[in-house]
Amino acid sequence: MADTIDFFFDVISPYVYIADALLAGLRERHPGVTIVYRPILFAGVLKHWGQLGPAEIPAKRVFTFKDILRRAAEHGLPLRGPASHPFNPLTAQRAILAAAPEQRAAATTAILRAGWAEGGELGDPAVIAAALDRAGLPGAALVARAGDPTIKAALAAECEHAIRLGVFGVPSWLVRGELIWGQDRLRDVEAVLAGRDPVRPEAIDPLLTRPASAQRRGAGG
Repeated sequence: MADTIDFFFDVISPYVYIADALLAGLRERHPGVTIVYRPILFAGVLKHWGQLGPAEIPAKRVFTFKDILRRAAEHGLPLRGPASHPFNPLTAQRAILAAAPEQRAAATTAILRAGWAEGGELGDPAVIAAALDRAGLPGAALVARAGDPTIKAALAAECEHAIRLGVFGVPSWLVRGELIWGQDRLRDVEAVLAGRDPVRPEAIDPLLTRPASAQRRGAGG
């Protein structure tokens, strides 16, 4: 049976841009693998787990943009960044979900490149539609469908599904029941595919069942 990788993402994240670009290499190395694009809302995930986003912590925001410039250079990718950040990714995420499943990879790549590589405003429906058009997709129609109640409900359902699985950040990957977080962890995805993952019950169970002997003040009461 062929493997499937669920790719949980939000175009608001620069690391999703890097991850999406790296998937071409993974597809070449694992031609039988199916990648399922699953747009979610990073803000909803953060709210559920009681976290702040990187852009909401001033020092982390500075580090993140420096880091993403380094990572883009490492992989030979252009990086300008969207015209504003954070921006509202709702229309982009819903437009991707409105596309046919076999079109979602192209839609995602087109929107990510329009913002992170070319500097477009990813909160602007016109920019999103134009990016989709350039990818050979019906941009205006997909952006229009982003306002459809069924698409809105579908995106909410994707977020709820991701949270149930334990997704707490983007990009995240689900492969053979194992949840992996981060664009720099695709090597771990490939280790799972190859049967080389060192996370086995006899190794992880003792770590997870150890009691805590201290608790930070303000955390959990």
